[in-house]
Amino acid sequence: MQGAILQLNVSDDPAANLEQTVTKLREAVAQGAQFVLTPEVTNCISTSRAHQRDVLQSQADDVTLRSLRAEAKAAGIHLLIGSLGLKTDDPDGRFANRSFLIGPDGGIVAQYDKIHMFDVQISATETWRESEGYRPGDRAVVADTTFAKIGMTVCYDVRFSHLYRALAQAGAQILTVPAAFSPVTGVAHWHALLRARAIESGCFVIAPAQTGTHASAMHKTRDTYGHSLVVDPWGEVLLDAGTEPGVYKFDLNLEKVTEARGKVPSLANARAFHGP
Repeated sequence: MQGAILQLNVSDDPAANLEQTVTKLREAVAQGAQFVLTPEVTNCISTSRAHQRDVLQSQADDVTLRSLRAEAKAAGIHLLIGSLGLKTDDPDGRFANRSFLIGPDGGIVAQYDKIHMFDVQISATETWRESEGYRPGDRAVVADTTFAKIGMTVCYDVRFSHLYRALAQAGAQILTVPAAFSPVTGVAHWHALLRARAIESGCFVIAPAQTGTHASAMHKTRDTYGHSLVVDPWGEVLLDAGTEPGVYKFDLNLEKVTEARGKVPSLANARAFHGP
């Protein structure tokens, strides 16, 4: 089947971001895409928790989710909304970083809350504490569609290989990794991690990414790495979108999953062990 990644450069203005996303989504559909994927935090990138509290909405009220569901229904496509920042009922006020798979009828096929929070100190000048603003999920998700079983993850999850093995063992043929990856760690690790997740699981890995410097009217800006990737189950990079925002098409042949797992059946060969 034909798919398309929307590589985005969103700001901290959800309304403007929605307009950009819809424009690119319609372009992808016009080019024949049947499965379209957007990056992590499609609705808003902001370094200010106060600003997020002002502009983010609950799932029931979120305009981006409602609009993109309508677009998927109108086009009759599957749409992975990489993730949305959403308000929750948590007593501490933390948000959810939630990925959605939308079906051709506009319904929510599956949703997944990012499990692993990006709490890191990359350098003396770059520190991230995602868990201060977002609460982690605790449930892995494999979504069943008419064309494939899809294991849903988000960004920093990619460093936790056991999650991807579990998704593959549960039947996933495609693993999604929408991201807003740091340029520093992106240069060093992005390609290697995604290729490793594909090779060890025998899955396609599709990773739509944010890119560039993200505009903010009042707060500190943020940079992301770009390089949305599609990797086949043998570890070959089928698509590298570079750093420009845009629509990037790809083809999926799921027979490659069976072929790769037949050559190296590591999922079947896995054994339980004791220790250390």
